[in-house]
Amino acid sequence: MGAADAAAIARGVAGITLMEAAGRAVARAAMRRFRPAPTLVLAGPGNNGGDGYVAARLLEQAGWDVAVAPLGVPPAGSDAAVAAARWRGPRVPFDPARAARAGLVIDAVFGAGLVRDVDGVAAAVLHAVRAPLLAVDVPSGIDGATGQVRGFAPQAALTVTFFRRKPGHLLLPGRSLCGEVICADIGLPAAVLDAIAPRCFANAPGLWHLPAARVEDHKYRRGHVTVAAGATMTGAARLAAGAARRAGAGLVSLMAPDAATAAILRGGEPGAMVTEEAAATLLADARRSVWVVGPGLAPDAATQALGRSVIAAGRVLVADAALLTACVGAPEALVGATVLTPHAREFAYMFGDPLDRLAACRAAAARIGGVVLLKGADTVIAAPDGRAAINENAPPSLATGGSGDVLAGTIAALIARGMAPFEAACAGAWAQGEAARRIGPGLIPEDVIAALPAALQAAGIVQQKVD
Repeated sequence: MGAADAAAIARGVAGITLMEAAGRAVARAAMRRFRPAPTLVLAGPGNNGGDGYVAARLLEQAGWDVAVAPLGVPPAGSDAAVAAARWRGPRVPFDPARAARAGLVIDAVFGAGLVRDVDGVAAAVLHAVRAPLLAVDVPSGIDGATGQVRGFAPQAALTVTFFRRKPGHLLLPGRSLCGEVICADIGLPAAVLDAIAPRCFANAPGLWHLPAARVEDHKYRRGHVTVAAGATMTGAARLAAGAARRAGAGLVSLMAPDAATAAILRGGEPGAMVTEEAAATLLADARRSVWVVGPGLAPDAATQALGRSVIAAGRVLVADAALLTACVGAPEALVGATVLTPHAREFAYMFGDPLDRLAACRAAAARIGGVVLLKGADTVIAAPDGRAAINENAPPSLATGGSGDVLAGTIAALIARGMAPFEAACAGAWAQGEAARRIGPGLIPEDVIAALPAALQAAGIVQQKVD
């Protein structure tokens, strides 16, 4: 965002003009969302505080009862100093008692570029707030790059940010602490994005495009997905296979380890083919282009060896569950895998604790040379070239066993249909969230599978609107 401001100023947009526009956006949001009330603006010494001074002036002009509590003095000659000088209303001490009595608090202390923990008097004042809080850019204490709390951060009812959202607005716990988020246009030219070339995106249709259906399609053109099944947890492989079928793969096979398991699998849906042939034989068939290895398997050397065989054969490998666990302490065994879909614990076992989910996921993708999808309420998808997307549409109801198997099968099908791995992983995560939203509370993974066609259709509709 600092680069965006600098680029805009280099194009002739005055910094104070941007600050006035930002403060105006905050004041408008306050007037639209809240009734007039004794309002306290907590103003830091930087540009975030400058935005607060502007908002205070405009709210007072609209008849609101406003006071500013400064934390420090803006540097002489800065835009924030200009904004502060234009404020003629009351200035009150920056203390907890004042914050506790306010009817509305505007938090303009620190912005998304915070570089230190919020502690001392700043933390005490923010902790004392009892009224609704409107945050300027982010609630003070939220790291805009990671979403993590640095020291202390308050709960906002509303956050007004500018130009584009930051990772901290989407990553937890920042996303929860921001409350409702408004992204305001403050006059930054859209062309500055070309110079900045951001590599992180909110995951949604338009970032990716689903494969178009063609009249000449046939089942082999739509791809053949093979799912490795285990003897003890056959349901996991069946969920992955079911999702692959609903997501549009032309053919889906379950590879059984023995005759008894094959018999169980054949008692499932008739459209899923079951084979007892050895992996080496199946890998010799180039039409079996995409493999899902991990759901329902044992996390042992045999599973790791199967994953390595798929990679060595030049096939697409979607690695999940047991295959990830089988590579604990040896993530290099998955170098060359196409997509990895770990949850946080699996990721930590393989790559270390992902405290900074975005940076950790990017580093893992670069290390493996494949896409890494770090599952969670704030799923992060990273490509080895540095691109990353943050998914924000997954409801809490997806936190149930089997959801990961469904996701792996969905991604595999989308790759089989022709999507690039990063785009397929992004689309799979979004489609699963959309399917779960449509189902509502009480869902089970089988419900998500059934809702996938409608979710993918919705993605196509959104995609057309974006285009």
